[in-house]
Amino acid sequence: MWTVEERCAHSPRARGLATERKRPMSLHRKEWAQPVALFSYGPDYPAVGRDAARFVDRILRGARPSDLPVERVTKVEFIINLETAKALGVTIPPSVLAQADEVIE
Repeated sequence: MWTVEERCAHSPRARGLATERKRPMSLHRKEWAQPVALFSYGPDYPAVGRDAARFVDRILRGARPSDLPVERVTKVEFIINLETAKALGVTIPPSVLAQADEVIE
């Protein structure tokens, strides 16, 4: 598995290949949307970290891990990269843009 830094180091090549072949890329990390992807859709990782910290705090205060509830990701981010869309010749409908959490121009 690549780190964010390693993935971003490969992004010019990945973006070049995707653009050359007119293939959109979708990824699950916001950090990768700008350099590479047409869009990203995935968990808000800082929020996941905060949730994990709450669990660690409870465990350190004496809670048994088996007594803690299982939680799902509560916030998913949808990021659209219009720069990549333009390079691919893709038009994103305004109704889709309105649903995005962030639009990279």
